[in-house]
Amino acid sequence: MATRMLPVRNPRTGQPDTEIEVADRAAVAAKAVRLRAGQRKWAAMPAQARVGVMGRWAQLIGGKYRQAIIDADSHDTGYCEISRIAPDMMLGIIGGLCATAPAQLQGALREGVARANPDVRYTTLLKPYGLVGIISPWNAPTMLSMLHAIPPLFAGCAVLLKPSEVTPRFTGPLFDSVREIPELAEVFDCILGDGETGQALIEEADYISFTGSVPNGRKVAAACGARMIPYDVELGGKDPLIVMQGADLDKAVSATIRGAISATGQVCFSIERIYVDAAIHDAFVEKLKARAQKIELNHPDPLGGHIGPFTGPHQAAIVAGHLEDAVSKGATIVEGGAPFKIDGGDYMRPTILTGVTHDMKIMREETFGPCMPVMAFTDIEEAIRLANDTDYGLSAAVIGPDEETAIAVGERIDAGKVSIQDTFLTFFGSEAKNDSFGYSGLPGLRPDLTRYVRKQALLINSGEPVCLTRQAVSAVDQAMG
Repeated sequence: MATRMLPVRNPRTGQPDTEIEVADRAAVAAKAVRLRAGQRKWAAMPAQARVGVMGRWAQLIGGKYRQAIIDADSHDTGYCEISRIAPDMMLGIIGGLCATAPAQLQGALREGVARANPDVRYTTLLKPYGLVGIISPWNAPTMLSMLHAIPPLFAGCAVLLKPSEVTPRFTGPLFDSVREIPELAEVFDCILGDGETGQALIEEADYISFTGSVPNGRKVAAACGARMIPYDVELGGKDPLIVMQGADLDKAVSATIRGAISATGQVCFSIERIYVDAAIHDAFVEKLKARAQKIELNHPDPLGGHIGPFTGPHQAAIVAGHLEDAVSKGATIVEGGAPFKIDGGDYMRPTILTGVTHDMKIMREETFGPCMPVMAFTDIEEAIRLANDTDYGLSAAVIGPDEETAIAVGERIDAGKVSIQDTFLTFFGSEAKNDSFGYSGLPGLRPDLTRYVRKQALLINSGEPVCLTRQAVSAVDQAMG
């Protein structure tokens, strides 16, 4: 079969500047076989031994390969600010699991005596899934791929990563670092390609972790369901911010700008809907407008400014469509405007809209751009209702006159993580084992290693063979509850 190549576009120029060879089914299957062979030895290691290997890898990421990973990820994203901290975020994930992984796995083990029969005792084993497949997205490519790839390695699984074909460059230096750790290279690898490669990975894996759109997430879920293998999907958000009367407006505006435009708004937990008490709405919008006017594009200097190009023209087109829809239905753009091109790249100024309603796409569908639609509310019950009027439930934020008041509102919002008195805190508090709501995904972003292992129970009878008499069944019923 002829080799199939895919061009890869540079976000800053709009032109392809490299290409990748698409891994076909045979190539995916061959890597799966190799990784499974290595996984048996990896899983047999004590958890603390795997911690040691991952610690050695962390030293390479933080040292020899740090700048190379930053450069490759920046090339992929058009020099998004998240690219510059991607290795540090990896180090945070690895460091946290080095400290907690052995205890997490040990804590999942159970042993004891059956309440229904004292002659029967039980113990448990944890058996890691042989091969975990990671299908990662084009936004924040290093961070979002490693967020899902690193935990199963600690659990004892082999991992095969398929990054987005839009942003594959980061895998070069990343897997150069992996190959310097022989034990890790035996159980961690990547394949490049498009949707067909992803389908082939689903056919080979024992567990799939997918990050992407709702339509593609449904396809992944259906394919995993057909094979009866477990999976998790993280499918984006439409994250609301509630700003209450009495809030510090300067701090609220700073939090809003950061939460809405970081990484050009191309983050699943970006602030995409802003609800402000009617009593402070106009003052908030004026301060937000003044702050937005100070934001600079990272052009011509990719390391300057605050906001970079869209990763791809497809996303710029979606944002433009949301703006057109909102204006046609009565919204007003008070700052910014539609995406535009500079030297082939697709850029956009931070854009503020007022007069928005939930009849508009920009308040209902994931925009994924630096847009800040602001809607007034008259009482907090209306604000909570509007915040929960969504198909998504990834994260949210509440800024109130004080923590206690903001927390009381945050508790009533249907979202996996709620930032209080700030936005964009999802990067922090990784220890929190939260789930998502609605279409944002299953089972959510939580660093629980036990999802990557099967729990096996061994039941040992030291007495006579058990006879399930009516009395024994009754004893079981009582033991159960």
